Amino acid sequence: MSKRNATPRTRLPSLDLLKGFEAAARHLSFTRAAEELFLTQSALSRQMQTLEEQLGLPLFERRHRALLLTEAGQRLHTTAKTVLDELTQAVAAIRRDQATQPLTVSTNQAFASLWLIPRLARFRDRHPDVDVYISADNRIVDLERERIDLAVRYCSEAMAPAGSPRLFGERLVPVCSPALAADRARPLKRPEDLAQHVLLHIDDERGRFTWLNWSAWLAAIGIHHLTPAGSLRFNHFDQVIQAAVDGQGVALGREPLIDHFLQQRKLVAPFPDRYTTPRAYYIVRASHAALRPEAQAFSDWLQEEVRADAAEGERPADGAPRGAQRGRGTASAVSERKTERAQGRR
Repeated sequence: MSKRNATPRTRLPSLDLLKGFEAAARHLSFTRAAEELFLTQSALSRQMQTLEEQLGLPLFERRHRALLLTEAGQRLHTTAKTVLDELTQAVAAIRRDQATQPLTVSTNQAFASLWLIPRLARFRDRHPDVDVYISADNRIVDLERERIDLAVRYCSEAMAPAGSPRLFGERLVPVCSPALAADRARPLKRPEDLAQHVLLHIDDERGRFTWLNWSAWLAAIGIHHLTPAGSLRFNHFDQVIQAAVDGQGVALGREPLIDHFLQQRKLVAPFPDRYTTPRAYYIVRASHAALRPEAQAFSDWLQEEVRADAAEGERPADGAPRGAQRGRGTASAVSERKTERAQGRR
């Protein structure tokens, strides 16, 4: 933009000069104004000289032991005081709105309902002044466009944004109600016994999550053909787990999302075989939330929860299998199963 087309706003005095002038005009004293603004008297005096030079006319009458406003000074003081008061109120309102704006967290429905929400009270106990809005959606949302502060993403390492903290990985294990596991008429002693039971499935018509299907888990342990007694399909994983808790069939559980169901004996894992999926959970923060201490506090709390689980022996903080405490680890269990079947065929 050329100087000829510049607006008058570009020639306005700086905010510091106006603040200094308003204080000096209000006190009619450079000394008291300087004390209020934590400046020296000489520094404030130089500011007023600069302001008068920019305007091209005097704002003060400097008399012996007295400071008076000129007519121009009175006009400027009235306007400057109004503008500074309104600016102060606007900044305070913005800060209040920011302080009361809820922390918006996006994640998928399975993580929200099975892992996050059961723990959320612990975050609220620690940060009672932070309001949290959980947005559970299985689509990947644009954090900036939808004003999401923080997300927990279920994705591969390659798809996770650089620098995103990894919460944990994921393992699949068959689970069912204790009553179903104790059914002597249909024992669940080995994976082949699944043929006597209804299998609970997560619907994946578009084939985006093939590793969550029963066929992937069965193939991983060497079973390529198994016809179950029946099938029930659901479009959300928490529905699959609820059906398993109710004894309606055997589900393919996702650890650690189902850990508390196993700990509370609402579900049991009849077999030790576990299959590690190619996905993990990562914390992603939006750029607009970088200065929000609430977002940092929530991210820290998520990671503390995972470390606390590891300290209690549930699983390592990086989500890797803990074979000694979870029966046999994935690789060893799968290998042993395949060996057993090979020997049986021979």
